[in-house]
Amino acid sequence: MEAANDSHIARLALLRGVKRVVVKVGSGVLTASNDLNTALIDNLASQMIDLRRNGLEIILVSSGAIAAGLRKMGLKKRPQSVSQQQAVAAIGQSRLIMAYEEAFGHYGQRVAQVLLTRDDLTHRRRYLNARKTLLTLLSWKIIPVINENDTVVADEIKFGDNDNLSAMVTGMTESQLLVNLTNIDGFFDKDPRIHRDAVLIDVVEKVDRKIISDANNIPGFLGTGGMASKVRAAQKVAIAGVPAIIANGLKPDILKTIFAGKVEGTVFLPVEDRLCHKKHWIVFTKSPKGVIVIDKGAENAILGHGKSLLPSGIVAVEGRFSVGNAVLLLNEKGIELAMGLVNYHSGDIRKIKGLKTSDIESKLGFKHDDEVIHRDNLVITDEKEGNGLCLLRS
Repeated sequence: MEAANDSHIARLALLRGVKRVVVKVGSGVLTASNDLNTALIDNLASQMIDLRRNGLEIILVSSGAIAAGLRKMGLKKRPQSVSQQQAVAAIGQSRLIMAYEEAFGHYGQRVAQVLLTRDDLTHRRRYLNARKTLLTLLSWKIIPVINENDTVVADEIKFGDNDNLSAMVTGMTESQLLVNLTNIDGFFDKDPRIHRDAVLIDVVEKVDRKIISDANNIPGFLGTGGMASKVRAAQKVAIAGVPAIIANGLKPDILKTIFAGKVEGTVFLPVEDRLCHKKHWIVFTKSPKGVIVIDKGAENAILGHGKSLLPSGIVAVEGRFSVGNAVLLLNEKGIELAMGLVNYHSGDIRKIKGLKTSDIESKLGFKHDDEVIHRDNLVITDEKEGNGLCLLRS
């Protein structure tokens, strides 16, 4: 009893400073028999309205467009071709936003549909424009309903799933909490469908190799992303200094329960040494377009002293990339060290690699900067741990 009370107090403390929250709702919560669960959507809307009245700003990231489209077309299963999936998403998206319009309209709350692709957030200016739009909607007391723009998205600009999108939106809007509602009670140490002794983890202090491994063992009955993508999304916001909660969205009044500080679902604690917003955007939104291999001196300068990357420390350049693109930095052993935004085209970097900064202009005929990558645009990363995501330290 005392431990439960301590957990309740800790949850309340974690939630005390939250003024803006991203709520992500998965397809497993929103749909029933390939149709939208309108009764549940209405209940979620009612809860969000109560939270809004208490001063909380809410951004909703919603799945469900394809499932809604299947129902409208009378299809029993998801089509295989990309064009058919995109067509179904286009049909279902109007059904999805109408369901939210009706549900929130019962309480006099306005909503706005926002469709994004990764390409929108990869370009810094478009990223800032999207951010400004969302913040404007919030200032007008409108709840944004965000989804990936499935009707036009291609593989190279996909977020991967709405879990990843929700993490990016959390960082972009400087929200103080991510709540991920799915159809399972939280993060378990093993698949609860198979193992009766599976244990629900109340608190995850840090996402490490074991946490990722356990998440990978709880597969896709949770929708497109599965538990692994939800844990990775929680890790991404934690690195930005933001807590995340994974909970069961099928439970009545789940949001009220969470914000009452009750021990519900799994909370992922934020790290103390968080990344700033710009560096978080670089490493989690930008896709690396190439590789720069650096020597031992540059490695020591960057890792040990927080220096910028100069051309003198560059050994090799791989790939074709432009000014402002993201690249990975590797040492001569092939170990990933960092990721950053370049000040020069790949062809120009090949010409100046190994040179002093004073020789850049004579070699190229111009000089943008002394640095190939400035330290303000450089994020130090740990080695890949086989999970598709860097475990970072700033």
